[in-house]
Amino acid sequence: MARTKKKWSDLSPTQQRLVVAAAVVEGLATLSVWRDLRRRPASAVRGPKPVWALVALVQPVGPVVYRRLGRR
Repeated sequence: MARTKKKWSDLSPTQQRLVVAAAVVEGLATLSVWRDLRRRPASAVRGPKPVWALVALVQPVGPVVYRRLGRR
């Protein structure tokens, strides 16, 4: 059976709120990584800071990977 992609209007109001909340959390997590990278000296980061800034864009795992592996 083929599954069709749901449209925003097909989601219940609760599902819509959950999607928006998840997007906000992901956005805040990415912003917190960028803020940390801006303030943290390069010697306290494993690898180049620009690479970690790009890794943070990979949602939802990028910010978690940076927090676990990117900082010394």
